[in-house]
Amino acid sequence: MLIGRLLLAIVVASGVVLSAPFIRDIRNFIKTNYPGQYVKVVAAAIAIIIGGAVVVALVRIRDRRGFRYALIAAALALGTSYAMWNAQGLAEIDTVERFHFVEYGLVSLLFYRAFRPAADLSLIVLPILAGLIVGTFEEWLQWFIPGRVGDMRDVFLNLAAIVCGLLFSIGVDPAERLSWSLRRSSRRRVAAVGAVAVMVFAAFLHTVHLGGEINDPEVGRFRSRYDSASLLALARDRGDRWRTAPPLKTPPSLSREDQYLSEGLLHVTERNNRWRVADYTASWFENRIIEKYYGPLLTIWNGELHWPDGQRNDGEQRYRAAGSPPASSYVSTADVAEGKHFIRLWPKLGVWVSATLIAVILALALGALRPSGEDGVINRS
Repeated sequence: MLIGRLLLAIVVASGVVLSAPFIRDIRNFIKTNYPGQYVKVVAAAIAIIIGGAVVVALVRIRDRRGFRYALIAAALALGTSYAMWNAQGLAEIDTVERFHFVEYGLVSLLFYRAFRPAADLSLIVLPILAGLIVGTFEEWLQWFIPGRVGDMRDVFLNLAAIVCGLLFSIGVDPAERLSWSLRRSSRRRVAAVGAVAVMVFAAFLHTVHLGGEINDPEVGRFRSRYDSASLLALARDRGDRWRTAPPLKTPPSLSREDQYLSEGLLHVTERNNRWRVADYTASWFENRIIEKYYGPLLTIWNGELHWPDGQRNDGEQRYRAAGSPPASSYVSTADVAEGKHFIRLWPKLGVWVSATLIAVILALALGALRPSGEDGVINRS
């Protein structure tokens, strides 16, 4: 029974991760068939699923009603509060992100049931760690998929959904007896799963968020996952390849996202946004960054990303009219979202050393515990 439940949890969790490439297709299907109703359709689906789960849970509860009702209410309150705090103010994005509470509520419930025979703290810790691994893998995979974004912020959103799902799960099916210590048989599992969670998150950070700052006296400073030499090499490579096989505007969901292209598009967006608000100096430097490091973008899609000669000349004149500020004074915010740089300048080696130390300390701390009593409950002396 335990193996069967664990396999079910793993299969469903794998389905959540592997469904990532198709979410864009589902979103487009809803938008096409229900024009202007996308937010309402998704919000209604979330309300029906969560409402149905609550009704079923309340029907099942026969004893310890106050305690179990309180846990379900806490799950709903925490989920609502986190969703409101985490909201970006964009109805479409906020509604989709709230669907994470449905996905990871289910994942959390299944892992809780898989570890349900445990009667110690691992019954709470292991579902959270297992769900966190799944949530990190999903965001990691999304990073490689066109039209999806993998983000550390969404990993924490998944974690909040996992905690809510766990509170709900305990309310529906609480353990008859739960020790707040770790049994000897559980400590190795917690240490192993915890170490995997830490290392997976470190790998996610390394791939998605870590980069460096390029300080170019000709165009200013900007952040990238590549160094200047690598960017110039990529520019030459894409220039050669895109002459005969330019990238699609909307690549298939089951294709690999070109991160060089995506990075360049951030600078195009920043250039255009700065021009619209009459920040001509910033717009000029963004265009210079594009021309030097992301030049192949200016030749694709019939040159629609390229500034016409008249606009470029106008931009240069406006830049000079502003006193020709030196490039050293310009710091690009093309990768900034919600006031924070998406690309972090944390040292990669430092991230891996820190992750390894956390995993080792976790293993040593659990290994240092000694069994106490016949039931093998682990207590600190």
